[in-house]
Amino acid sequence: MKAGCCKLVDKAKDNISQREDMRMDEAKIARINELARLAKAEGLTEEQKKEQQLLRQEFLAAVRQNLKSQLDNIDMQQPDGTIVNLGEKYGKKQKSRN
Repeated sequence: MKAGCCKLVDKAKDNISQREDMRMDEAKIARINELARLAKAEGLTEEQKKEQQLLRQEFLAAVRQNLKSQLDNIDMQQPDGTIVNLGEKYGKKQKSRN
Protein backbone atom coordinates (compact mmCIF):
# COMPACT_ATOMS: atom_id res chain seq x y z
CA MET A 1 0.00 0.00 0.00
CA LYS A 2 1.30 3.44 -0.90
CA ALA A 3 1.95 6.02 1.81
CA GLY A 4 -0.58 8.38 0.21
CA CYS A 5 -3.32 5.78 0.65
CA CYS A 6 -2.99 5.91 4.45
CA LYS A 7 -3.43 9.67 4.38
CA LEU A 8 -6.54 9.29 2.21
CA VAL A 9 -8.02 6.72 4.60
CA ASP A 10 -7.36 8.99 7.59
CA LYS A 11 -8.86 11.94 5.73
CA ALA A 12 -11.98 9.89 4.87
CA LYS A 13 -12.40 8.91 8.54
CA ASP A 14 -12.12 12.58 9.55
CA ASN A 15 -14.72 13.53 6.95
CA ILE A 16 -17.13 10.88 8.26
CA SER A 17 -16.83 12.11 11.84
CA GLN A 18 -17.35 15.72 10.68
CA ARG A 19 -20.47 14.72 8.74
CA GLU A 20 -21.89 12.96 11.79
CA ASP A 21 -21.56 16.21 13.75
CA MET A 22 -23.52 18.11 11.08
CA ARG A 23 -26.38 15.65 10.78
CA MET A 24 -29.79 16.79 11.79
CA ASP A 25 -31.38 15.02 14.73
CA GLU A 26 -33.57 12.07 13.65
CA ALA A 27 -36.36 13.29 15.93
CA LYS A 28 -36.44 16.64 14.11
CA ILE A 29 -36.59 14.91 10.72
CA ALA A 30 -39.44 12.74 12.00
CA ARG A 31 -41.23 15.90 13.18
CA ILE A 32 -40.79 17.51 9.73
CA ASN A 33 -42.38 14.45 8.15
CA GLU A 34 -45.17 14.38 10.72
CA LEU A 35 -46.00 18.03 10.06
CA ALA A 36 -45.97 17.39 6.30
CA ARG A 37 -48.48 14.55 6.73
CA LEU A 38 -50.66 16.71 8.97
CA ALA A 39 -50.57 19.55 6.44
CA LYS A 40 -51.80 17.20 3.72
CA ALA A 41 -54.45 15.50 5.84
CA GLU A 42 -56.08 18.29 7.81
CA GLY A 43 -53.98 21.44 7.61
CA LEU A 44 -51.72 23.08 10.17
CA THR A 45 -52.32 25.65 12.85
CA GLU A 46 -50.31 28.88 12.69
CA GLU A 47 -48.02 27.59 15.44
CA GLN A 48 -47.41 24.34 13.54
CA LYS A 49 -46.70 26.29 10.34
CA LYS A 50 -44.06 28.35 12.15
CA GLU A 51 -42.51 25.21 13.64
CA GLN A 52 -42.48 23.55 10.20
CA GLN A 53 -40.81 26.58 8.65
CA LEU A 54 -38.11 26.71 11.35
CA LEU A 55 -37.43 22.97 11.06
CA ARG A 56 -37.19 23.20 7.28
CA GLN A 57 -34.74 26.11 7.54
CA GLU A 58 -32.61 24.15 9.99
CA PHE A 59 -32.72 21.09 7.71
CA LEU A 60 -31.67 23.11 4.66
CA ALA A 61 -28.82 24.74 6.61
CA ALA A 62 -27.58 21.28 7.64
CA VAL A 63 -27.76 20.04 4.03
CA ARG A 64 -25.91 23.10 2.74
CA GLN A 65 -23.21 22.78 5.42
CA ASN A 66 -22.83 19.09 4.66
CA LEU A 67 -22.44 19.75 0.93
CA LYS A 68 -19.96 22.57 1.54
CA SER A 69 -17.93 20.33 3.83
CA GLN A 70 -17.80 17.61 1.20
CA LEU A 71 -16.81 20.04 -1.54
CA ASP A 72 -14.13 21.60 0.68
CA ASN A 73 -12.49 18.20 1.05
CA ILE A 74 -12.06 17.39 -2.64
CA ASP A 75 -8.48 17.09 -3.81
CA MET A 76 -7.69 17.40 -7.51
CA GLN A 77 -4.46 16.40 -9.20
CA GLN A 78 -3.20 19.07 -11.58
CA PRO A 79 -1.54 18.24 -14.91
CA ASP A 80 1.87 18.95 -13.34
CA GLY A 81 1.20 16.31 -10.65
CA THR A 82 0.53 18.63 -7.73
CA ILE A 83 -2.54 18.00 -5.62
CA VAL A 84 -4.75 20.99 -4.88
CA ASN A 85 -7.52 21.00 -2.28
CA LEU A 86 -10.53 22.86 -3.67
CA GLY A 87 -11.61 24.06 -0.24
CA GLU A 88 -8.23 25.72 0.25
CA LYS A 89 -8.20 27.13 -3.26
CA TYR A 90 -11.76 28.43 -3.59
CA GLY A 91 -13.47 28.04 -0.21
CA LYS A 92 -12.78 29.34 3.24
CA LYS A 93 -11.01 26.21 4.42
CA GLN A 94 -7.65 26.89 6.03
CA LYS A 95 -4.60 25.16 4.61
CA SER A 96 -3.50 22.25 6.75
CA ARG A 97 0.08 22.28 7.91
CA ASN A 98 1.21 18.65 7.63
